[in-house]
Amino acid sequence: MNSLFDPIKFSHGPAMKNRVVMAPITNWQSHEDGHLSDDEYNWLTMRANAGFGLTMTCAAHVQAGGKGFPGQLGFFSDDLLPGLTRLANGIREGGSIAIAQLYHGGMRASKELTGVQPVSASALEKYGTRALSTEEVDQLIEDFILGAIRAEKAGFDGVEVHGAHGYLLCQFLSPELNQRDDKYGGSLENRARIIFDIIDGIRSRCRDDFNVSVRLSPERFGMKIAEVIEVARRLLADGKIDFLDMSLWDFKKDPEEEEFKGRSLMSYFTELDRGDVKLAVAGKIMSAADCREAIEGGADFVMAGRAGILHHDFVKKLEADTNFTSIDLPVTRAHLENEGLNSRFLDYMASWDGFVAK
Repeated sequence: MNSLFDPIKFSHGPAMKNRVVMAPITNWQSHEDGHLSDDEYNWLTMRANAGFGLTMTCAAHVQAGGKGFPGQLGFFSDDLLPGLTRLANGIREGGSIAIAQLYHGGMRASKELTGVQPVSASALEKYGTRALSTEEVDQLIEDFILGAIRAEKAGFDGVEVHGAHGYLLCQFLSPELNQRDDKYGGSLENRARIIFDIIDGIRSRCRDDFNVSVRLSPERFGMKIAEVIEVARRLLADGKIDFLDMSLWDFKKDPEEEEFKGRSLMSYFTELDRGDVKLAVAGKIMSAADCREAIEGGADFVMAGRAGILHHDFVKKLEADTNFTSIDLPVTRAHLENEGLNSRFLDYMASWDGFVAK
């Protein structure tokens, strides 16, 4: 059985020194034009310097109109490269693998933030979206690839393609949200095409040792577990990515769909043949026991989100105490300030139920 502190090798790029990753976290801390701020730099490098084997950026938009949050880091323009280069260097100097998470908010990129009508796979009255044309989808694929090329130029070790949580790529995957009748709609193969085309483009146009991963979530936003399993199976079988990041909301949870109940949601993905591709799981990893349980359950490594917010040195605490558990919630604003969160990030975390003390 692998230890939390065994290194792990990927098919492309550097090995990871341990099996604990700082998960991608929305944090509202950068500038409204997508440029990196000192606060976001400090937040991420604080964690890279404190032992995380891999440190991932927040979801960063590859088109200006894909912005889904205030103060969101961008990868949509070469003008952003100086800050991105500073960030990649800072993470790597801390001994952590530097990964940029690339995304487009789609229906979750509001006009109030972008100044333009949100887009999606289809026109969705509930979200006020218009459908992307086939040519616009082709351009979106190109912009994801260009985002990866920018990450490479900036010195990142790789990128993660965000296909989870109801953002645009997930909207294409969803049989409920995607009602298209072109090559990007209809069958699961067509709905997943955008993700596989992005991966192919990054692989063909970035260097050979560039780490590429994909994040999927199997529930909510009209997703069907059986379909997500099939997409995961193909991603693992193709061997073009280095790791698959399964975001499960809670790694211990049971499936919501009746036909899949009776075993953990995670187990449907850990049982898949994965070849040289590694499998990560995310969702309420809050303690040393949680980390061990996930790895003993078949994951290759874990993604710590909340625990990484609460403790910039979560990994060091795991090393020092095999029974370590994150501080009880809610926590004070002062505690989070000491963990590198600025006032805007604190306001965002206060919107999470029960996270910040009133």
